[in-house]
Amino acid sequence: MMTSTIFLSLLLTFLSCVQSEEVTLIQPEAENGHPGGSLRLTCKTSGFDLDSYTMSWVRQVPGQGLEWIVYYYASYSNDYAPAIKDRFTASKDTSNNIFALEMKSLKIEDTAIYYCAKSPKYIQDWVGDYEPLIFGAGTQLTVEPGQKSIVKPKLSAFYPPKSSSKDAVQAAVCLASDFFPKDISLQLAFGDKPKANVTRPSVLKPDE
Repeated sequence: MMTSTIFLSLLLTFLSCVQSEEVTLIQPEAENGHPGGSLRLTCKTSGFDLDSYTMSWVRQVPGQGLEWIVYYYASYSNDYAPAIKDRFTASKDTSNNIFALEMKSLKIEDTAIYYCAKSPKYIQDWVGDYEPLIFGAGTQLTVEPGQKSIVKPKLSAFYPPKSSSKDAVQAAVCLASDFFPKDISLQLAFGDKPKANVTRPSVLKPDE
């Protein structure tokens, strides 16, 4: 009886140690991408055997619910949502315990919070229960057009013809073109007259 009691005590202690190992899924807080570009999201795992579990990538577009986009066990066993199929590829790096998502041909509508998730696995023991679904903290992915470099304007000056009348009103025109950002500040000087600072929005098409 004593032997059985000691054995049961040791068994419970062992099970307690195994169950106390914390499962963690670590993701970067934010990533930025550009339309048509590529990006790699990572999820560092610990506390379980990555190779033995089905993993998922789940995203939440602003103002919408959760969308499961990838179920992944191995290269021969996986499932991708139509919206990202042929553009996103999941993989496991079991030597470094990393679950990754390679993203290419990014679109602005791919902007979302991306969560990696450890899927449940049936526990084959006397408990007869399922492990919980565990999520990482999520990575905020923002896909937006890249910032253009500053381009200095091309300046062209147009002067009025000379007039013999002292009372004639004359105007000179300065044309600024091919520059970025869209707003510009100019300093105009006419002979010995005081310089004038002028700020004007550029005249561009709406999509420029």
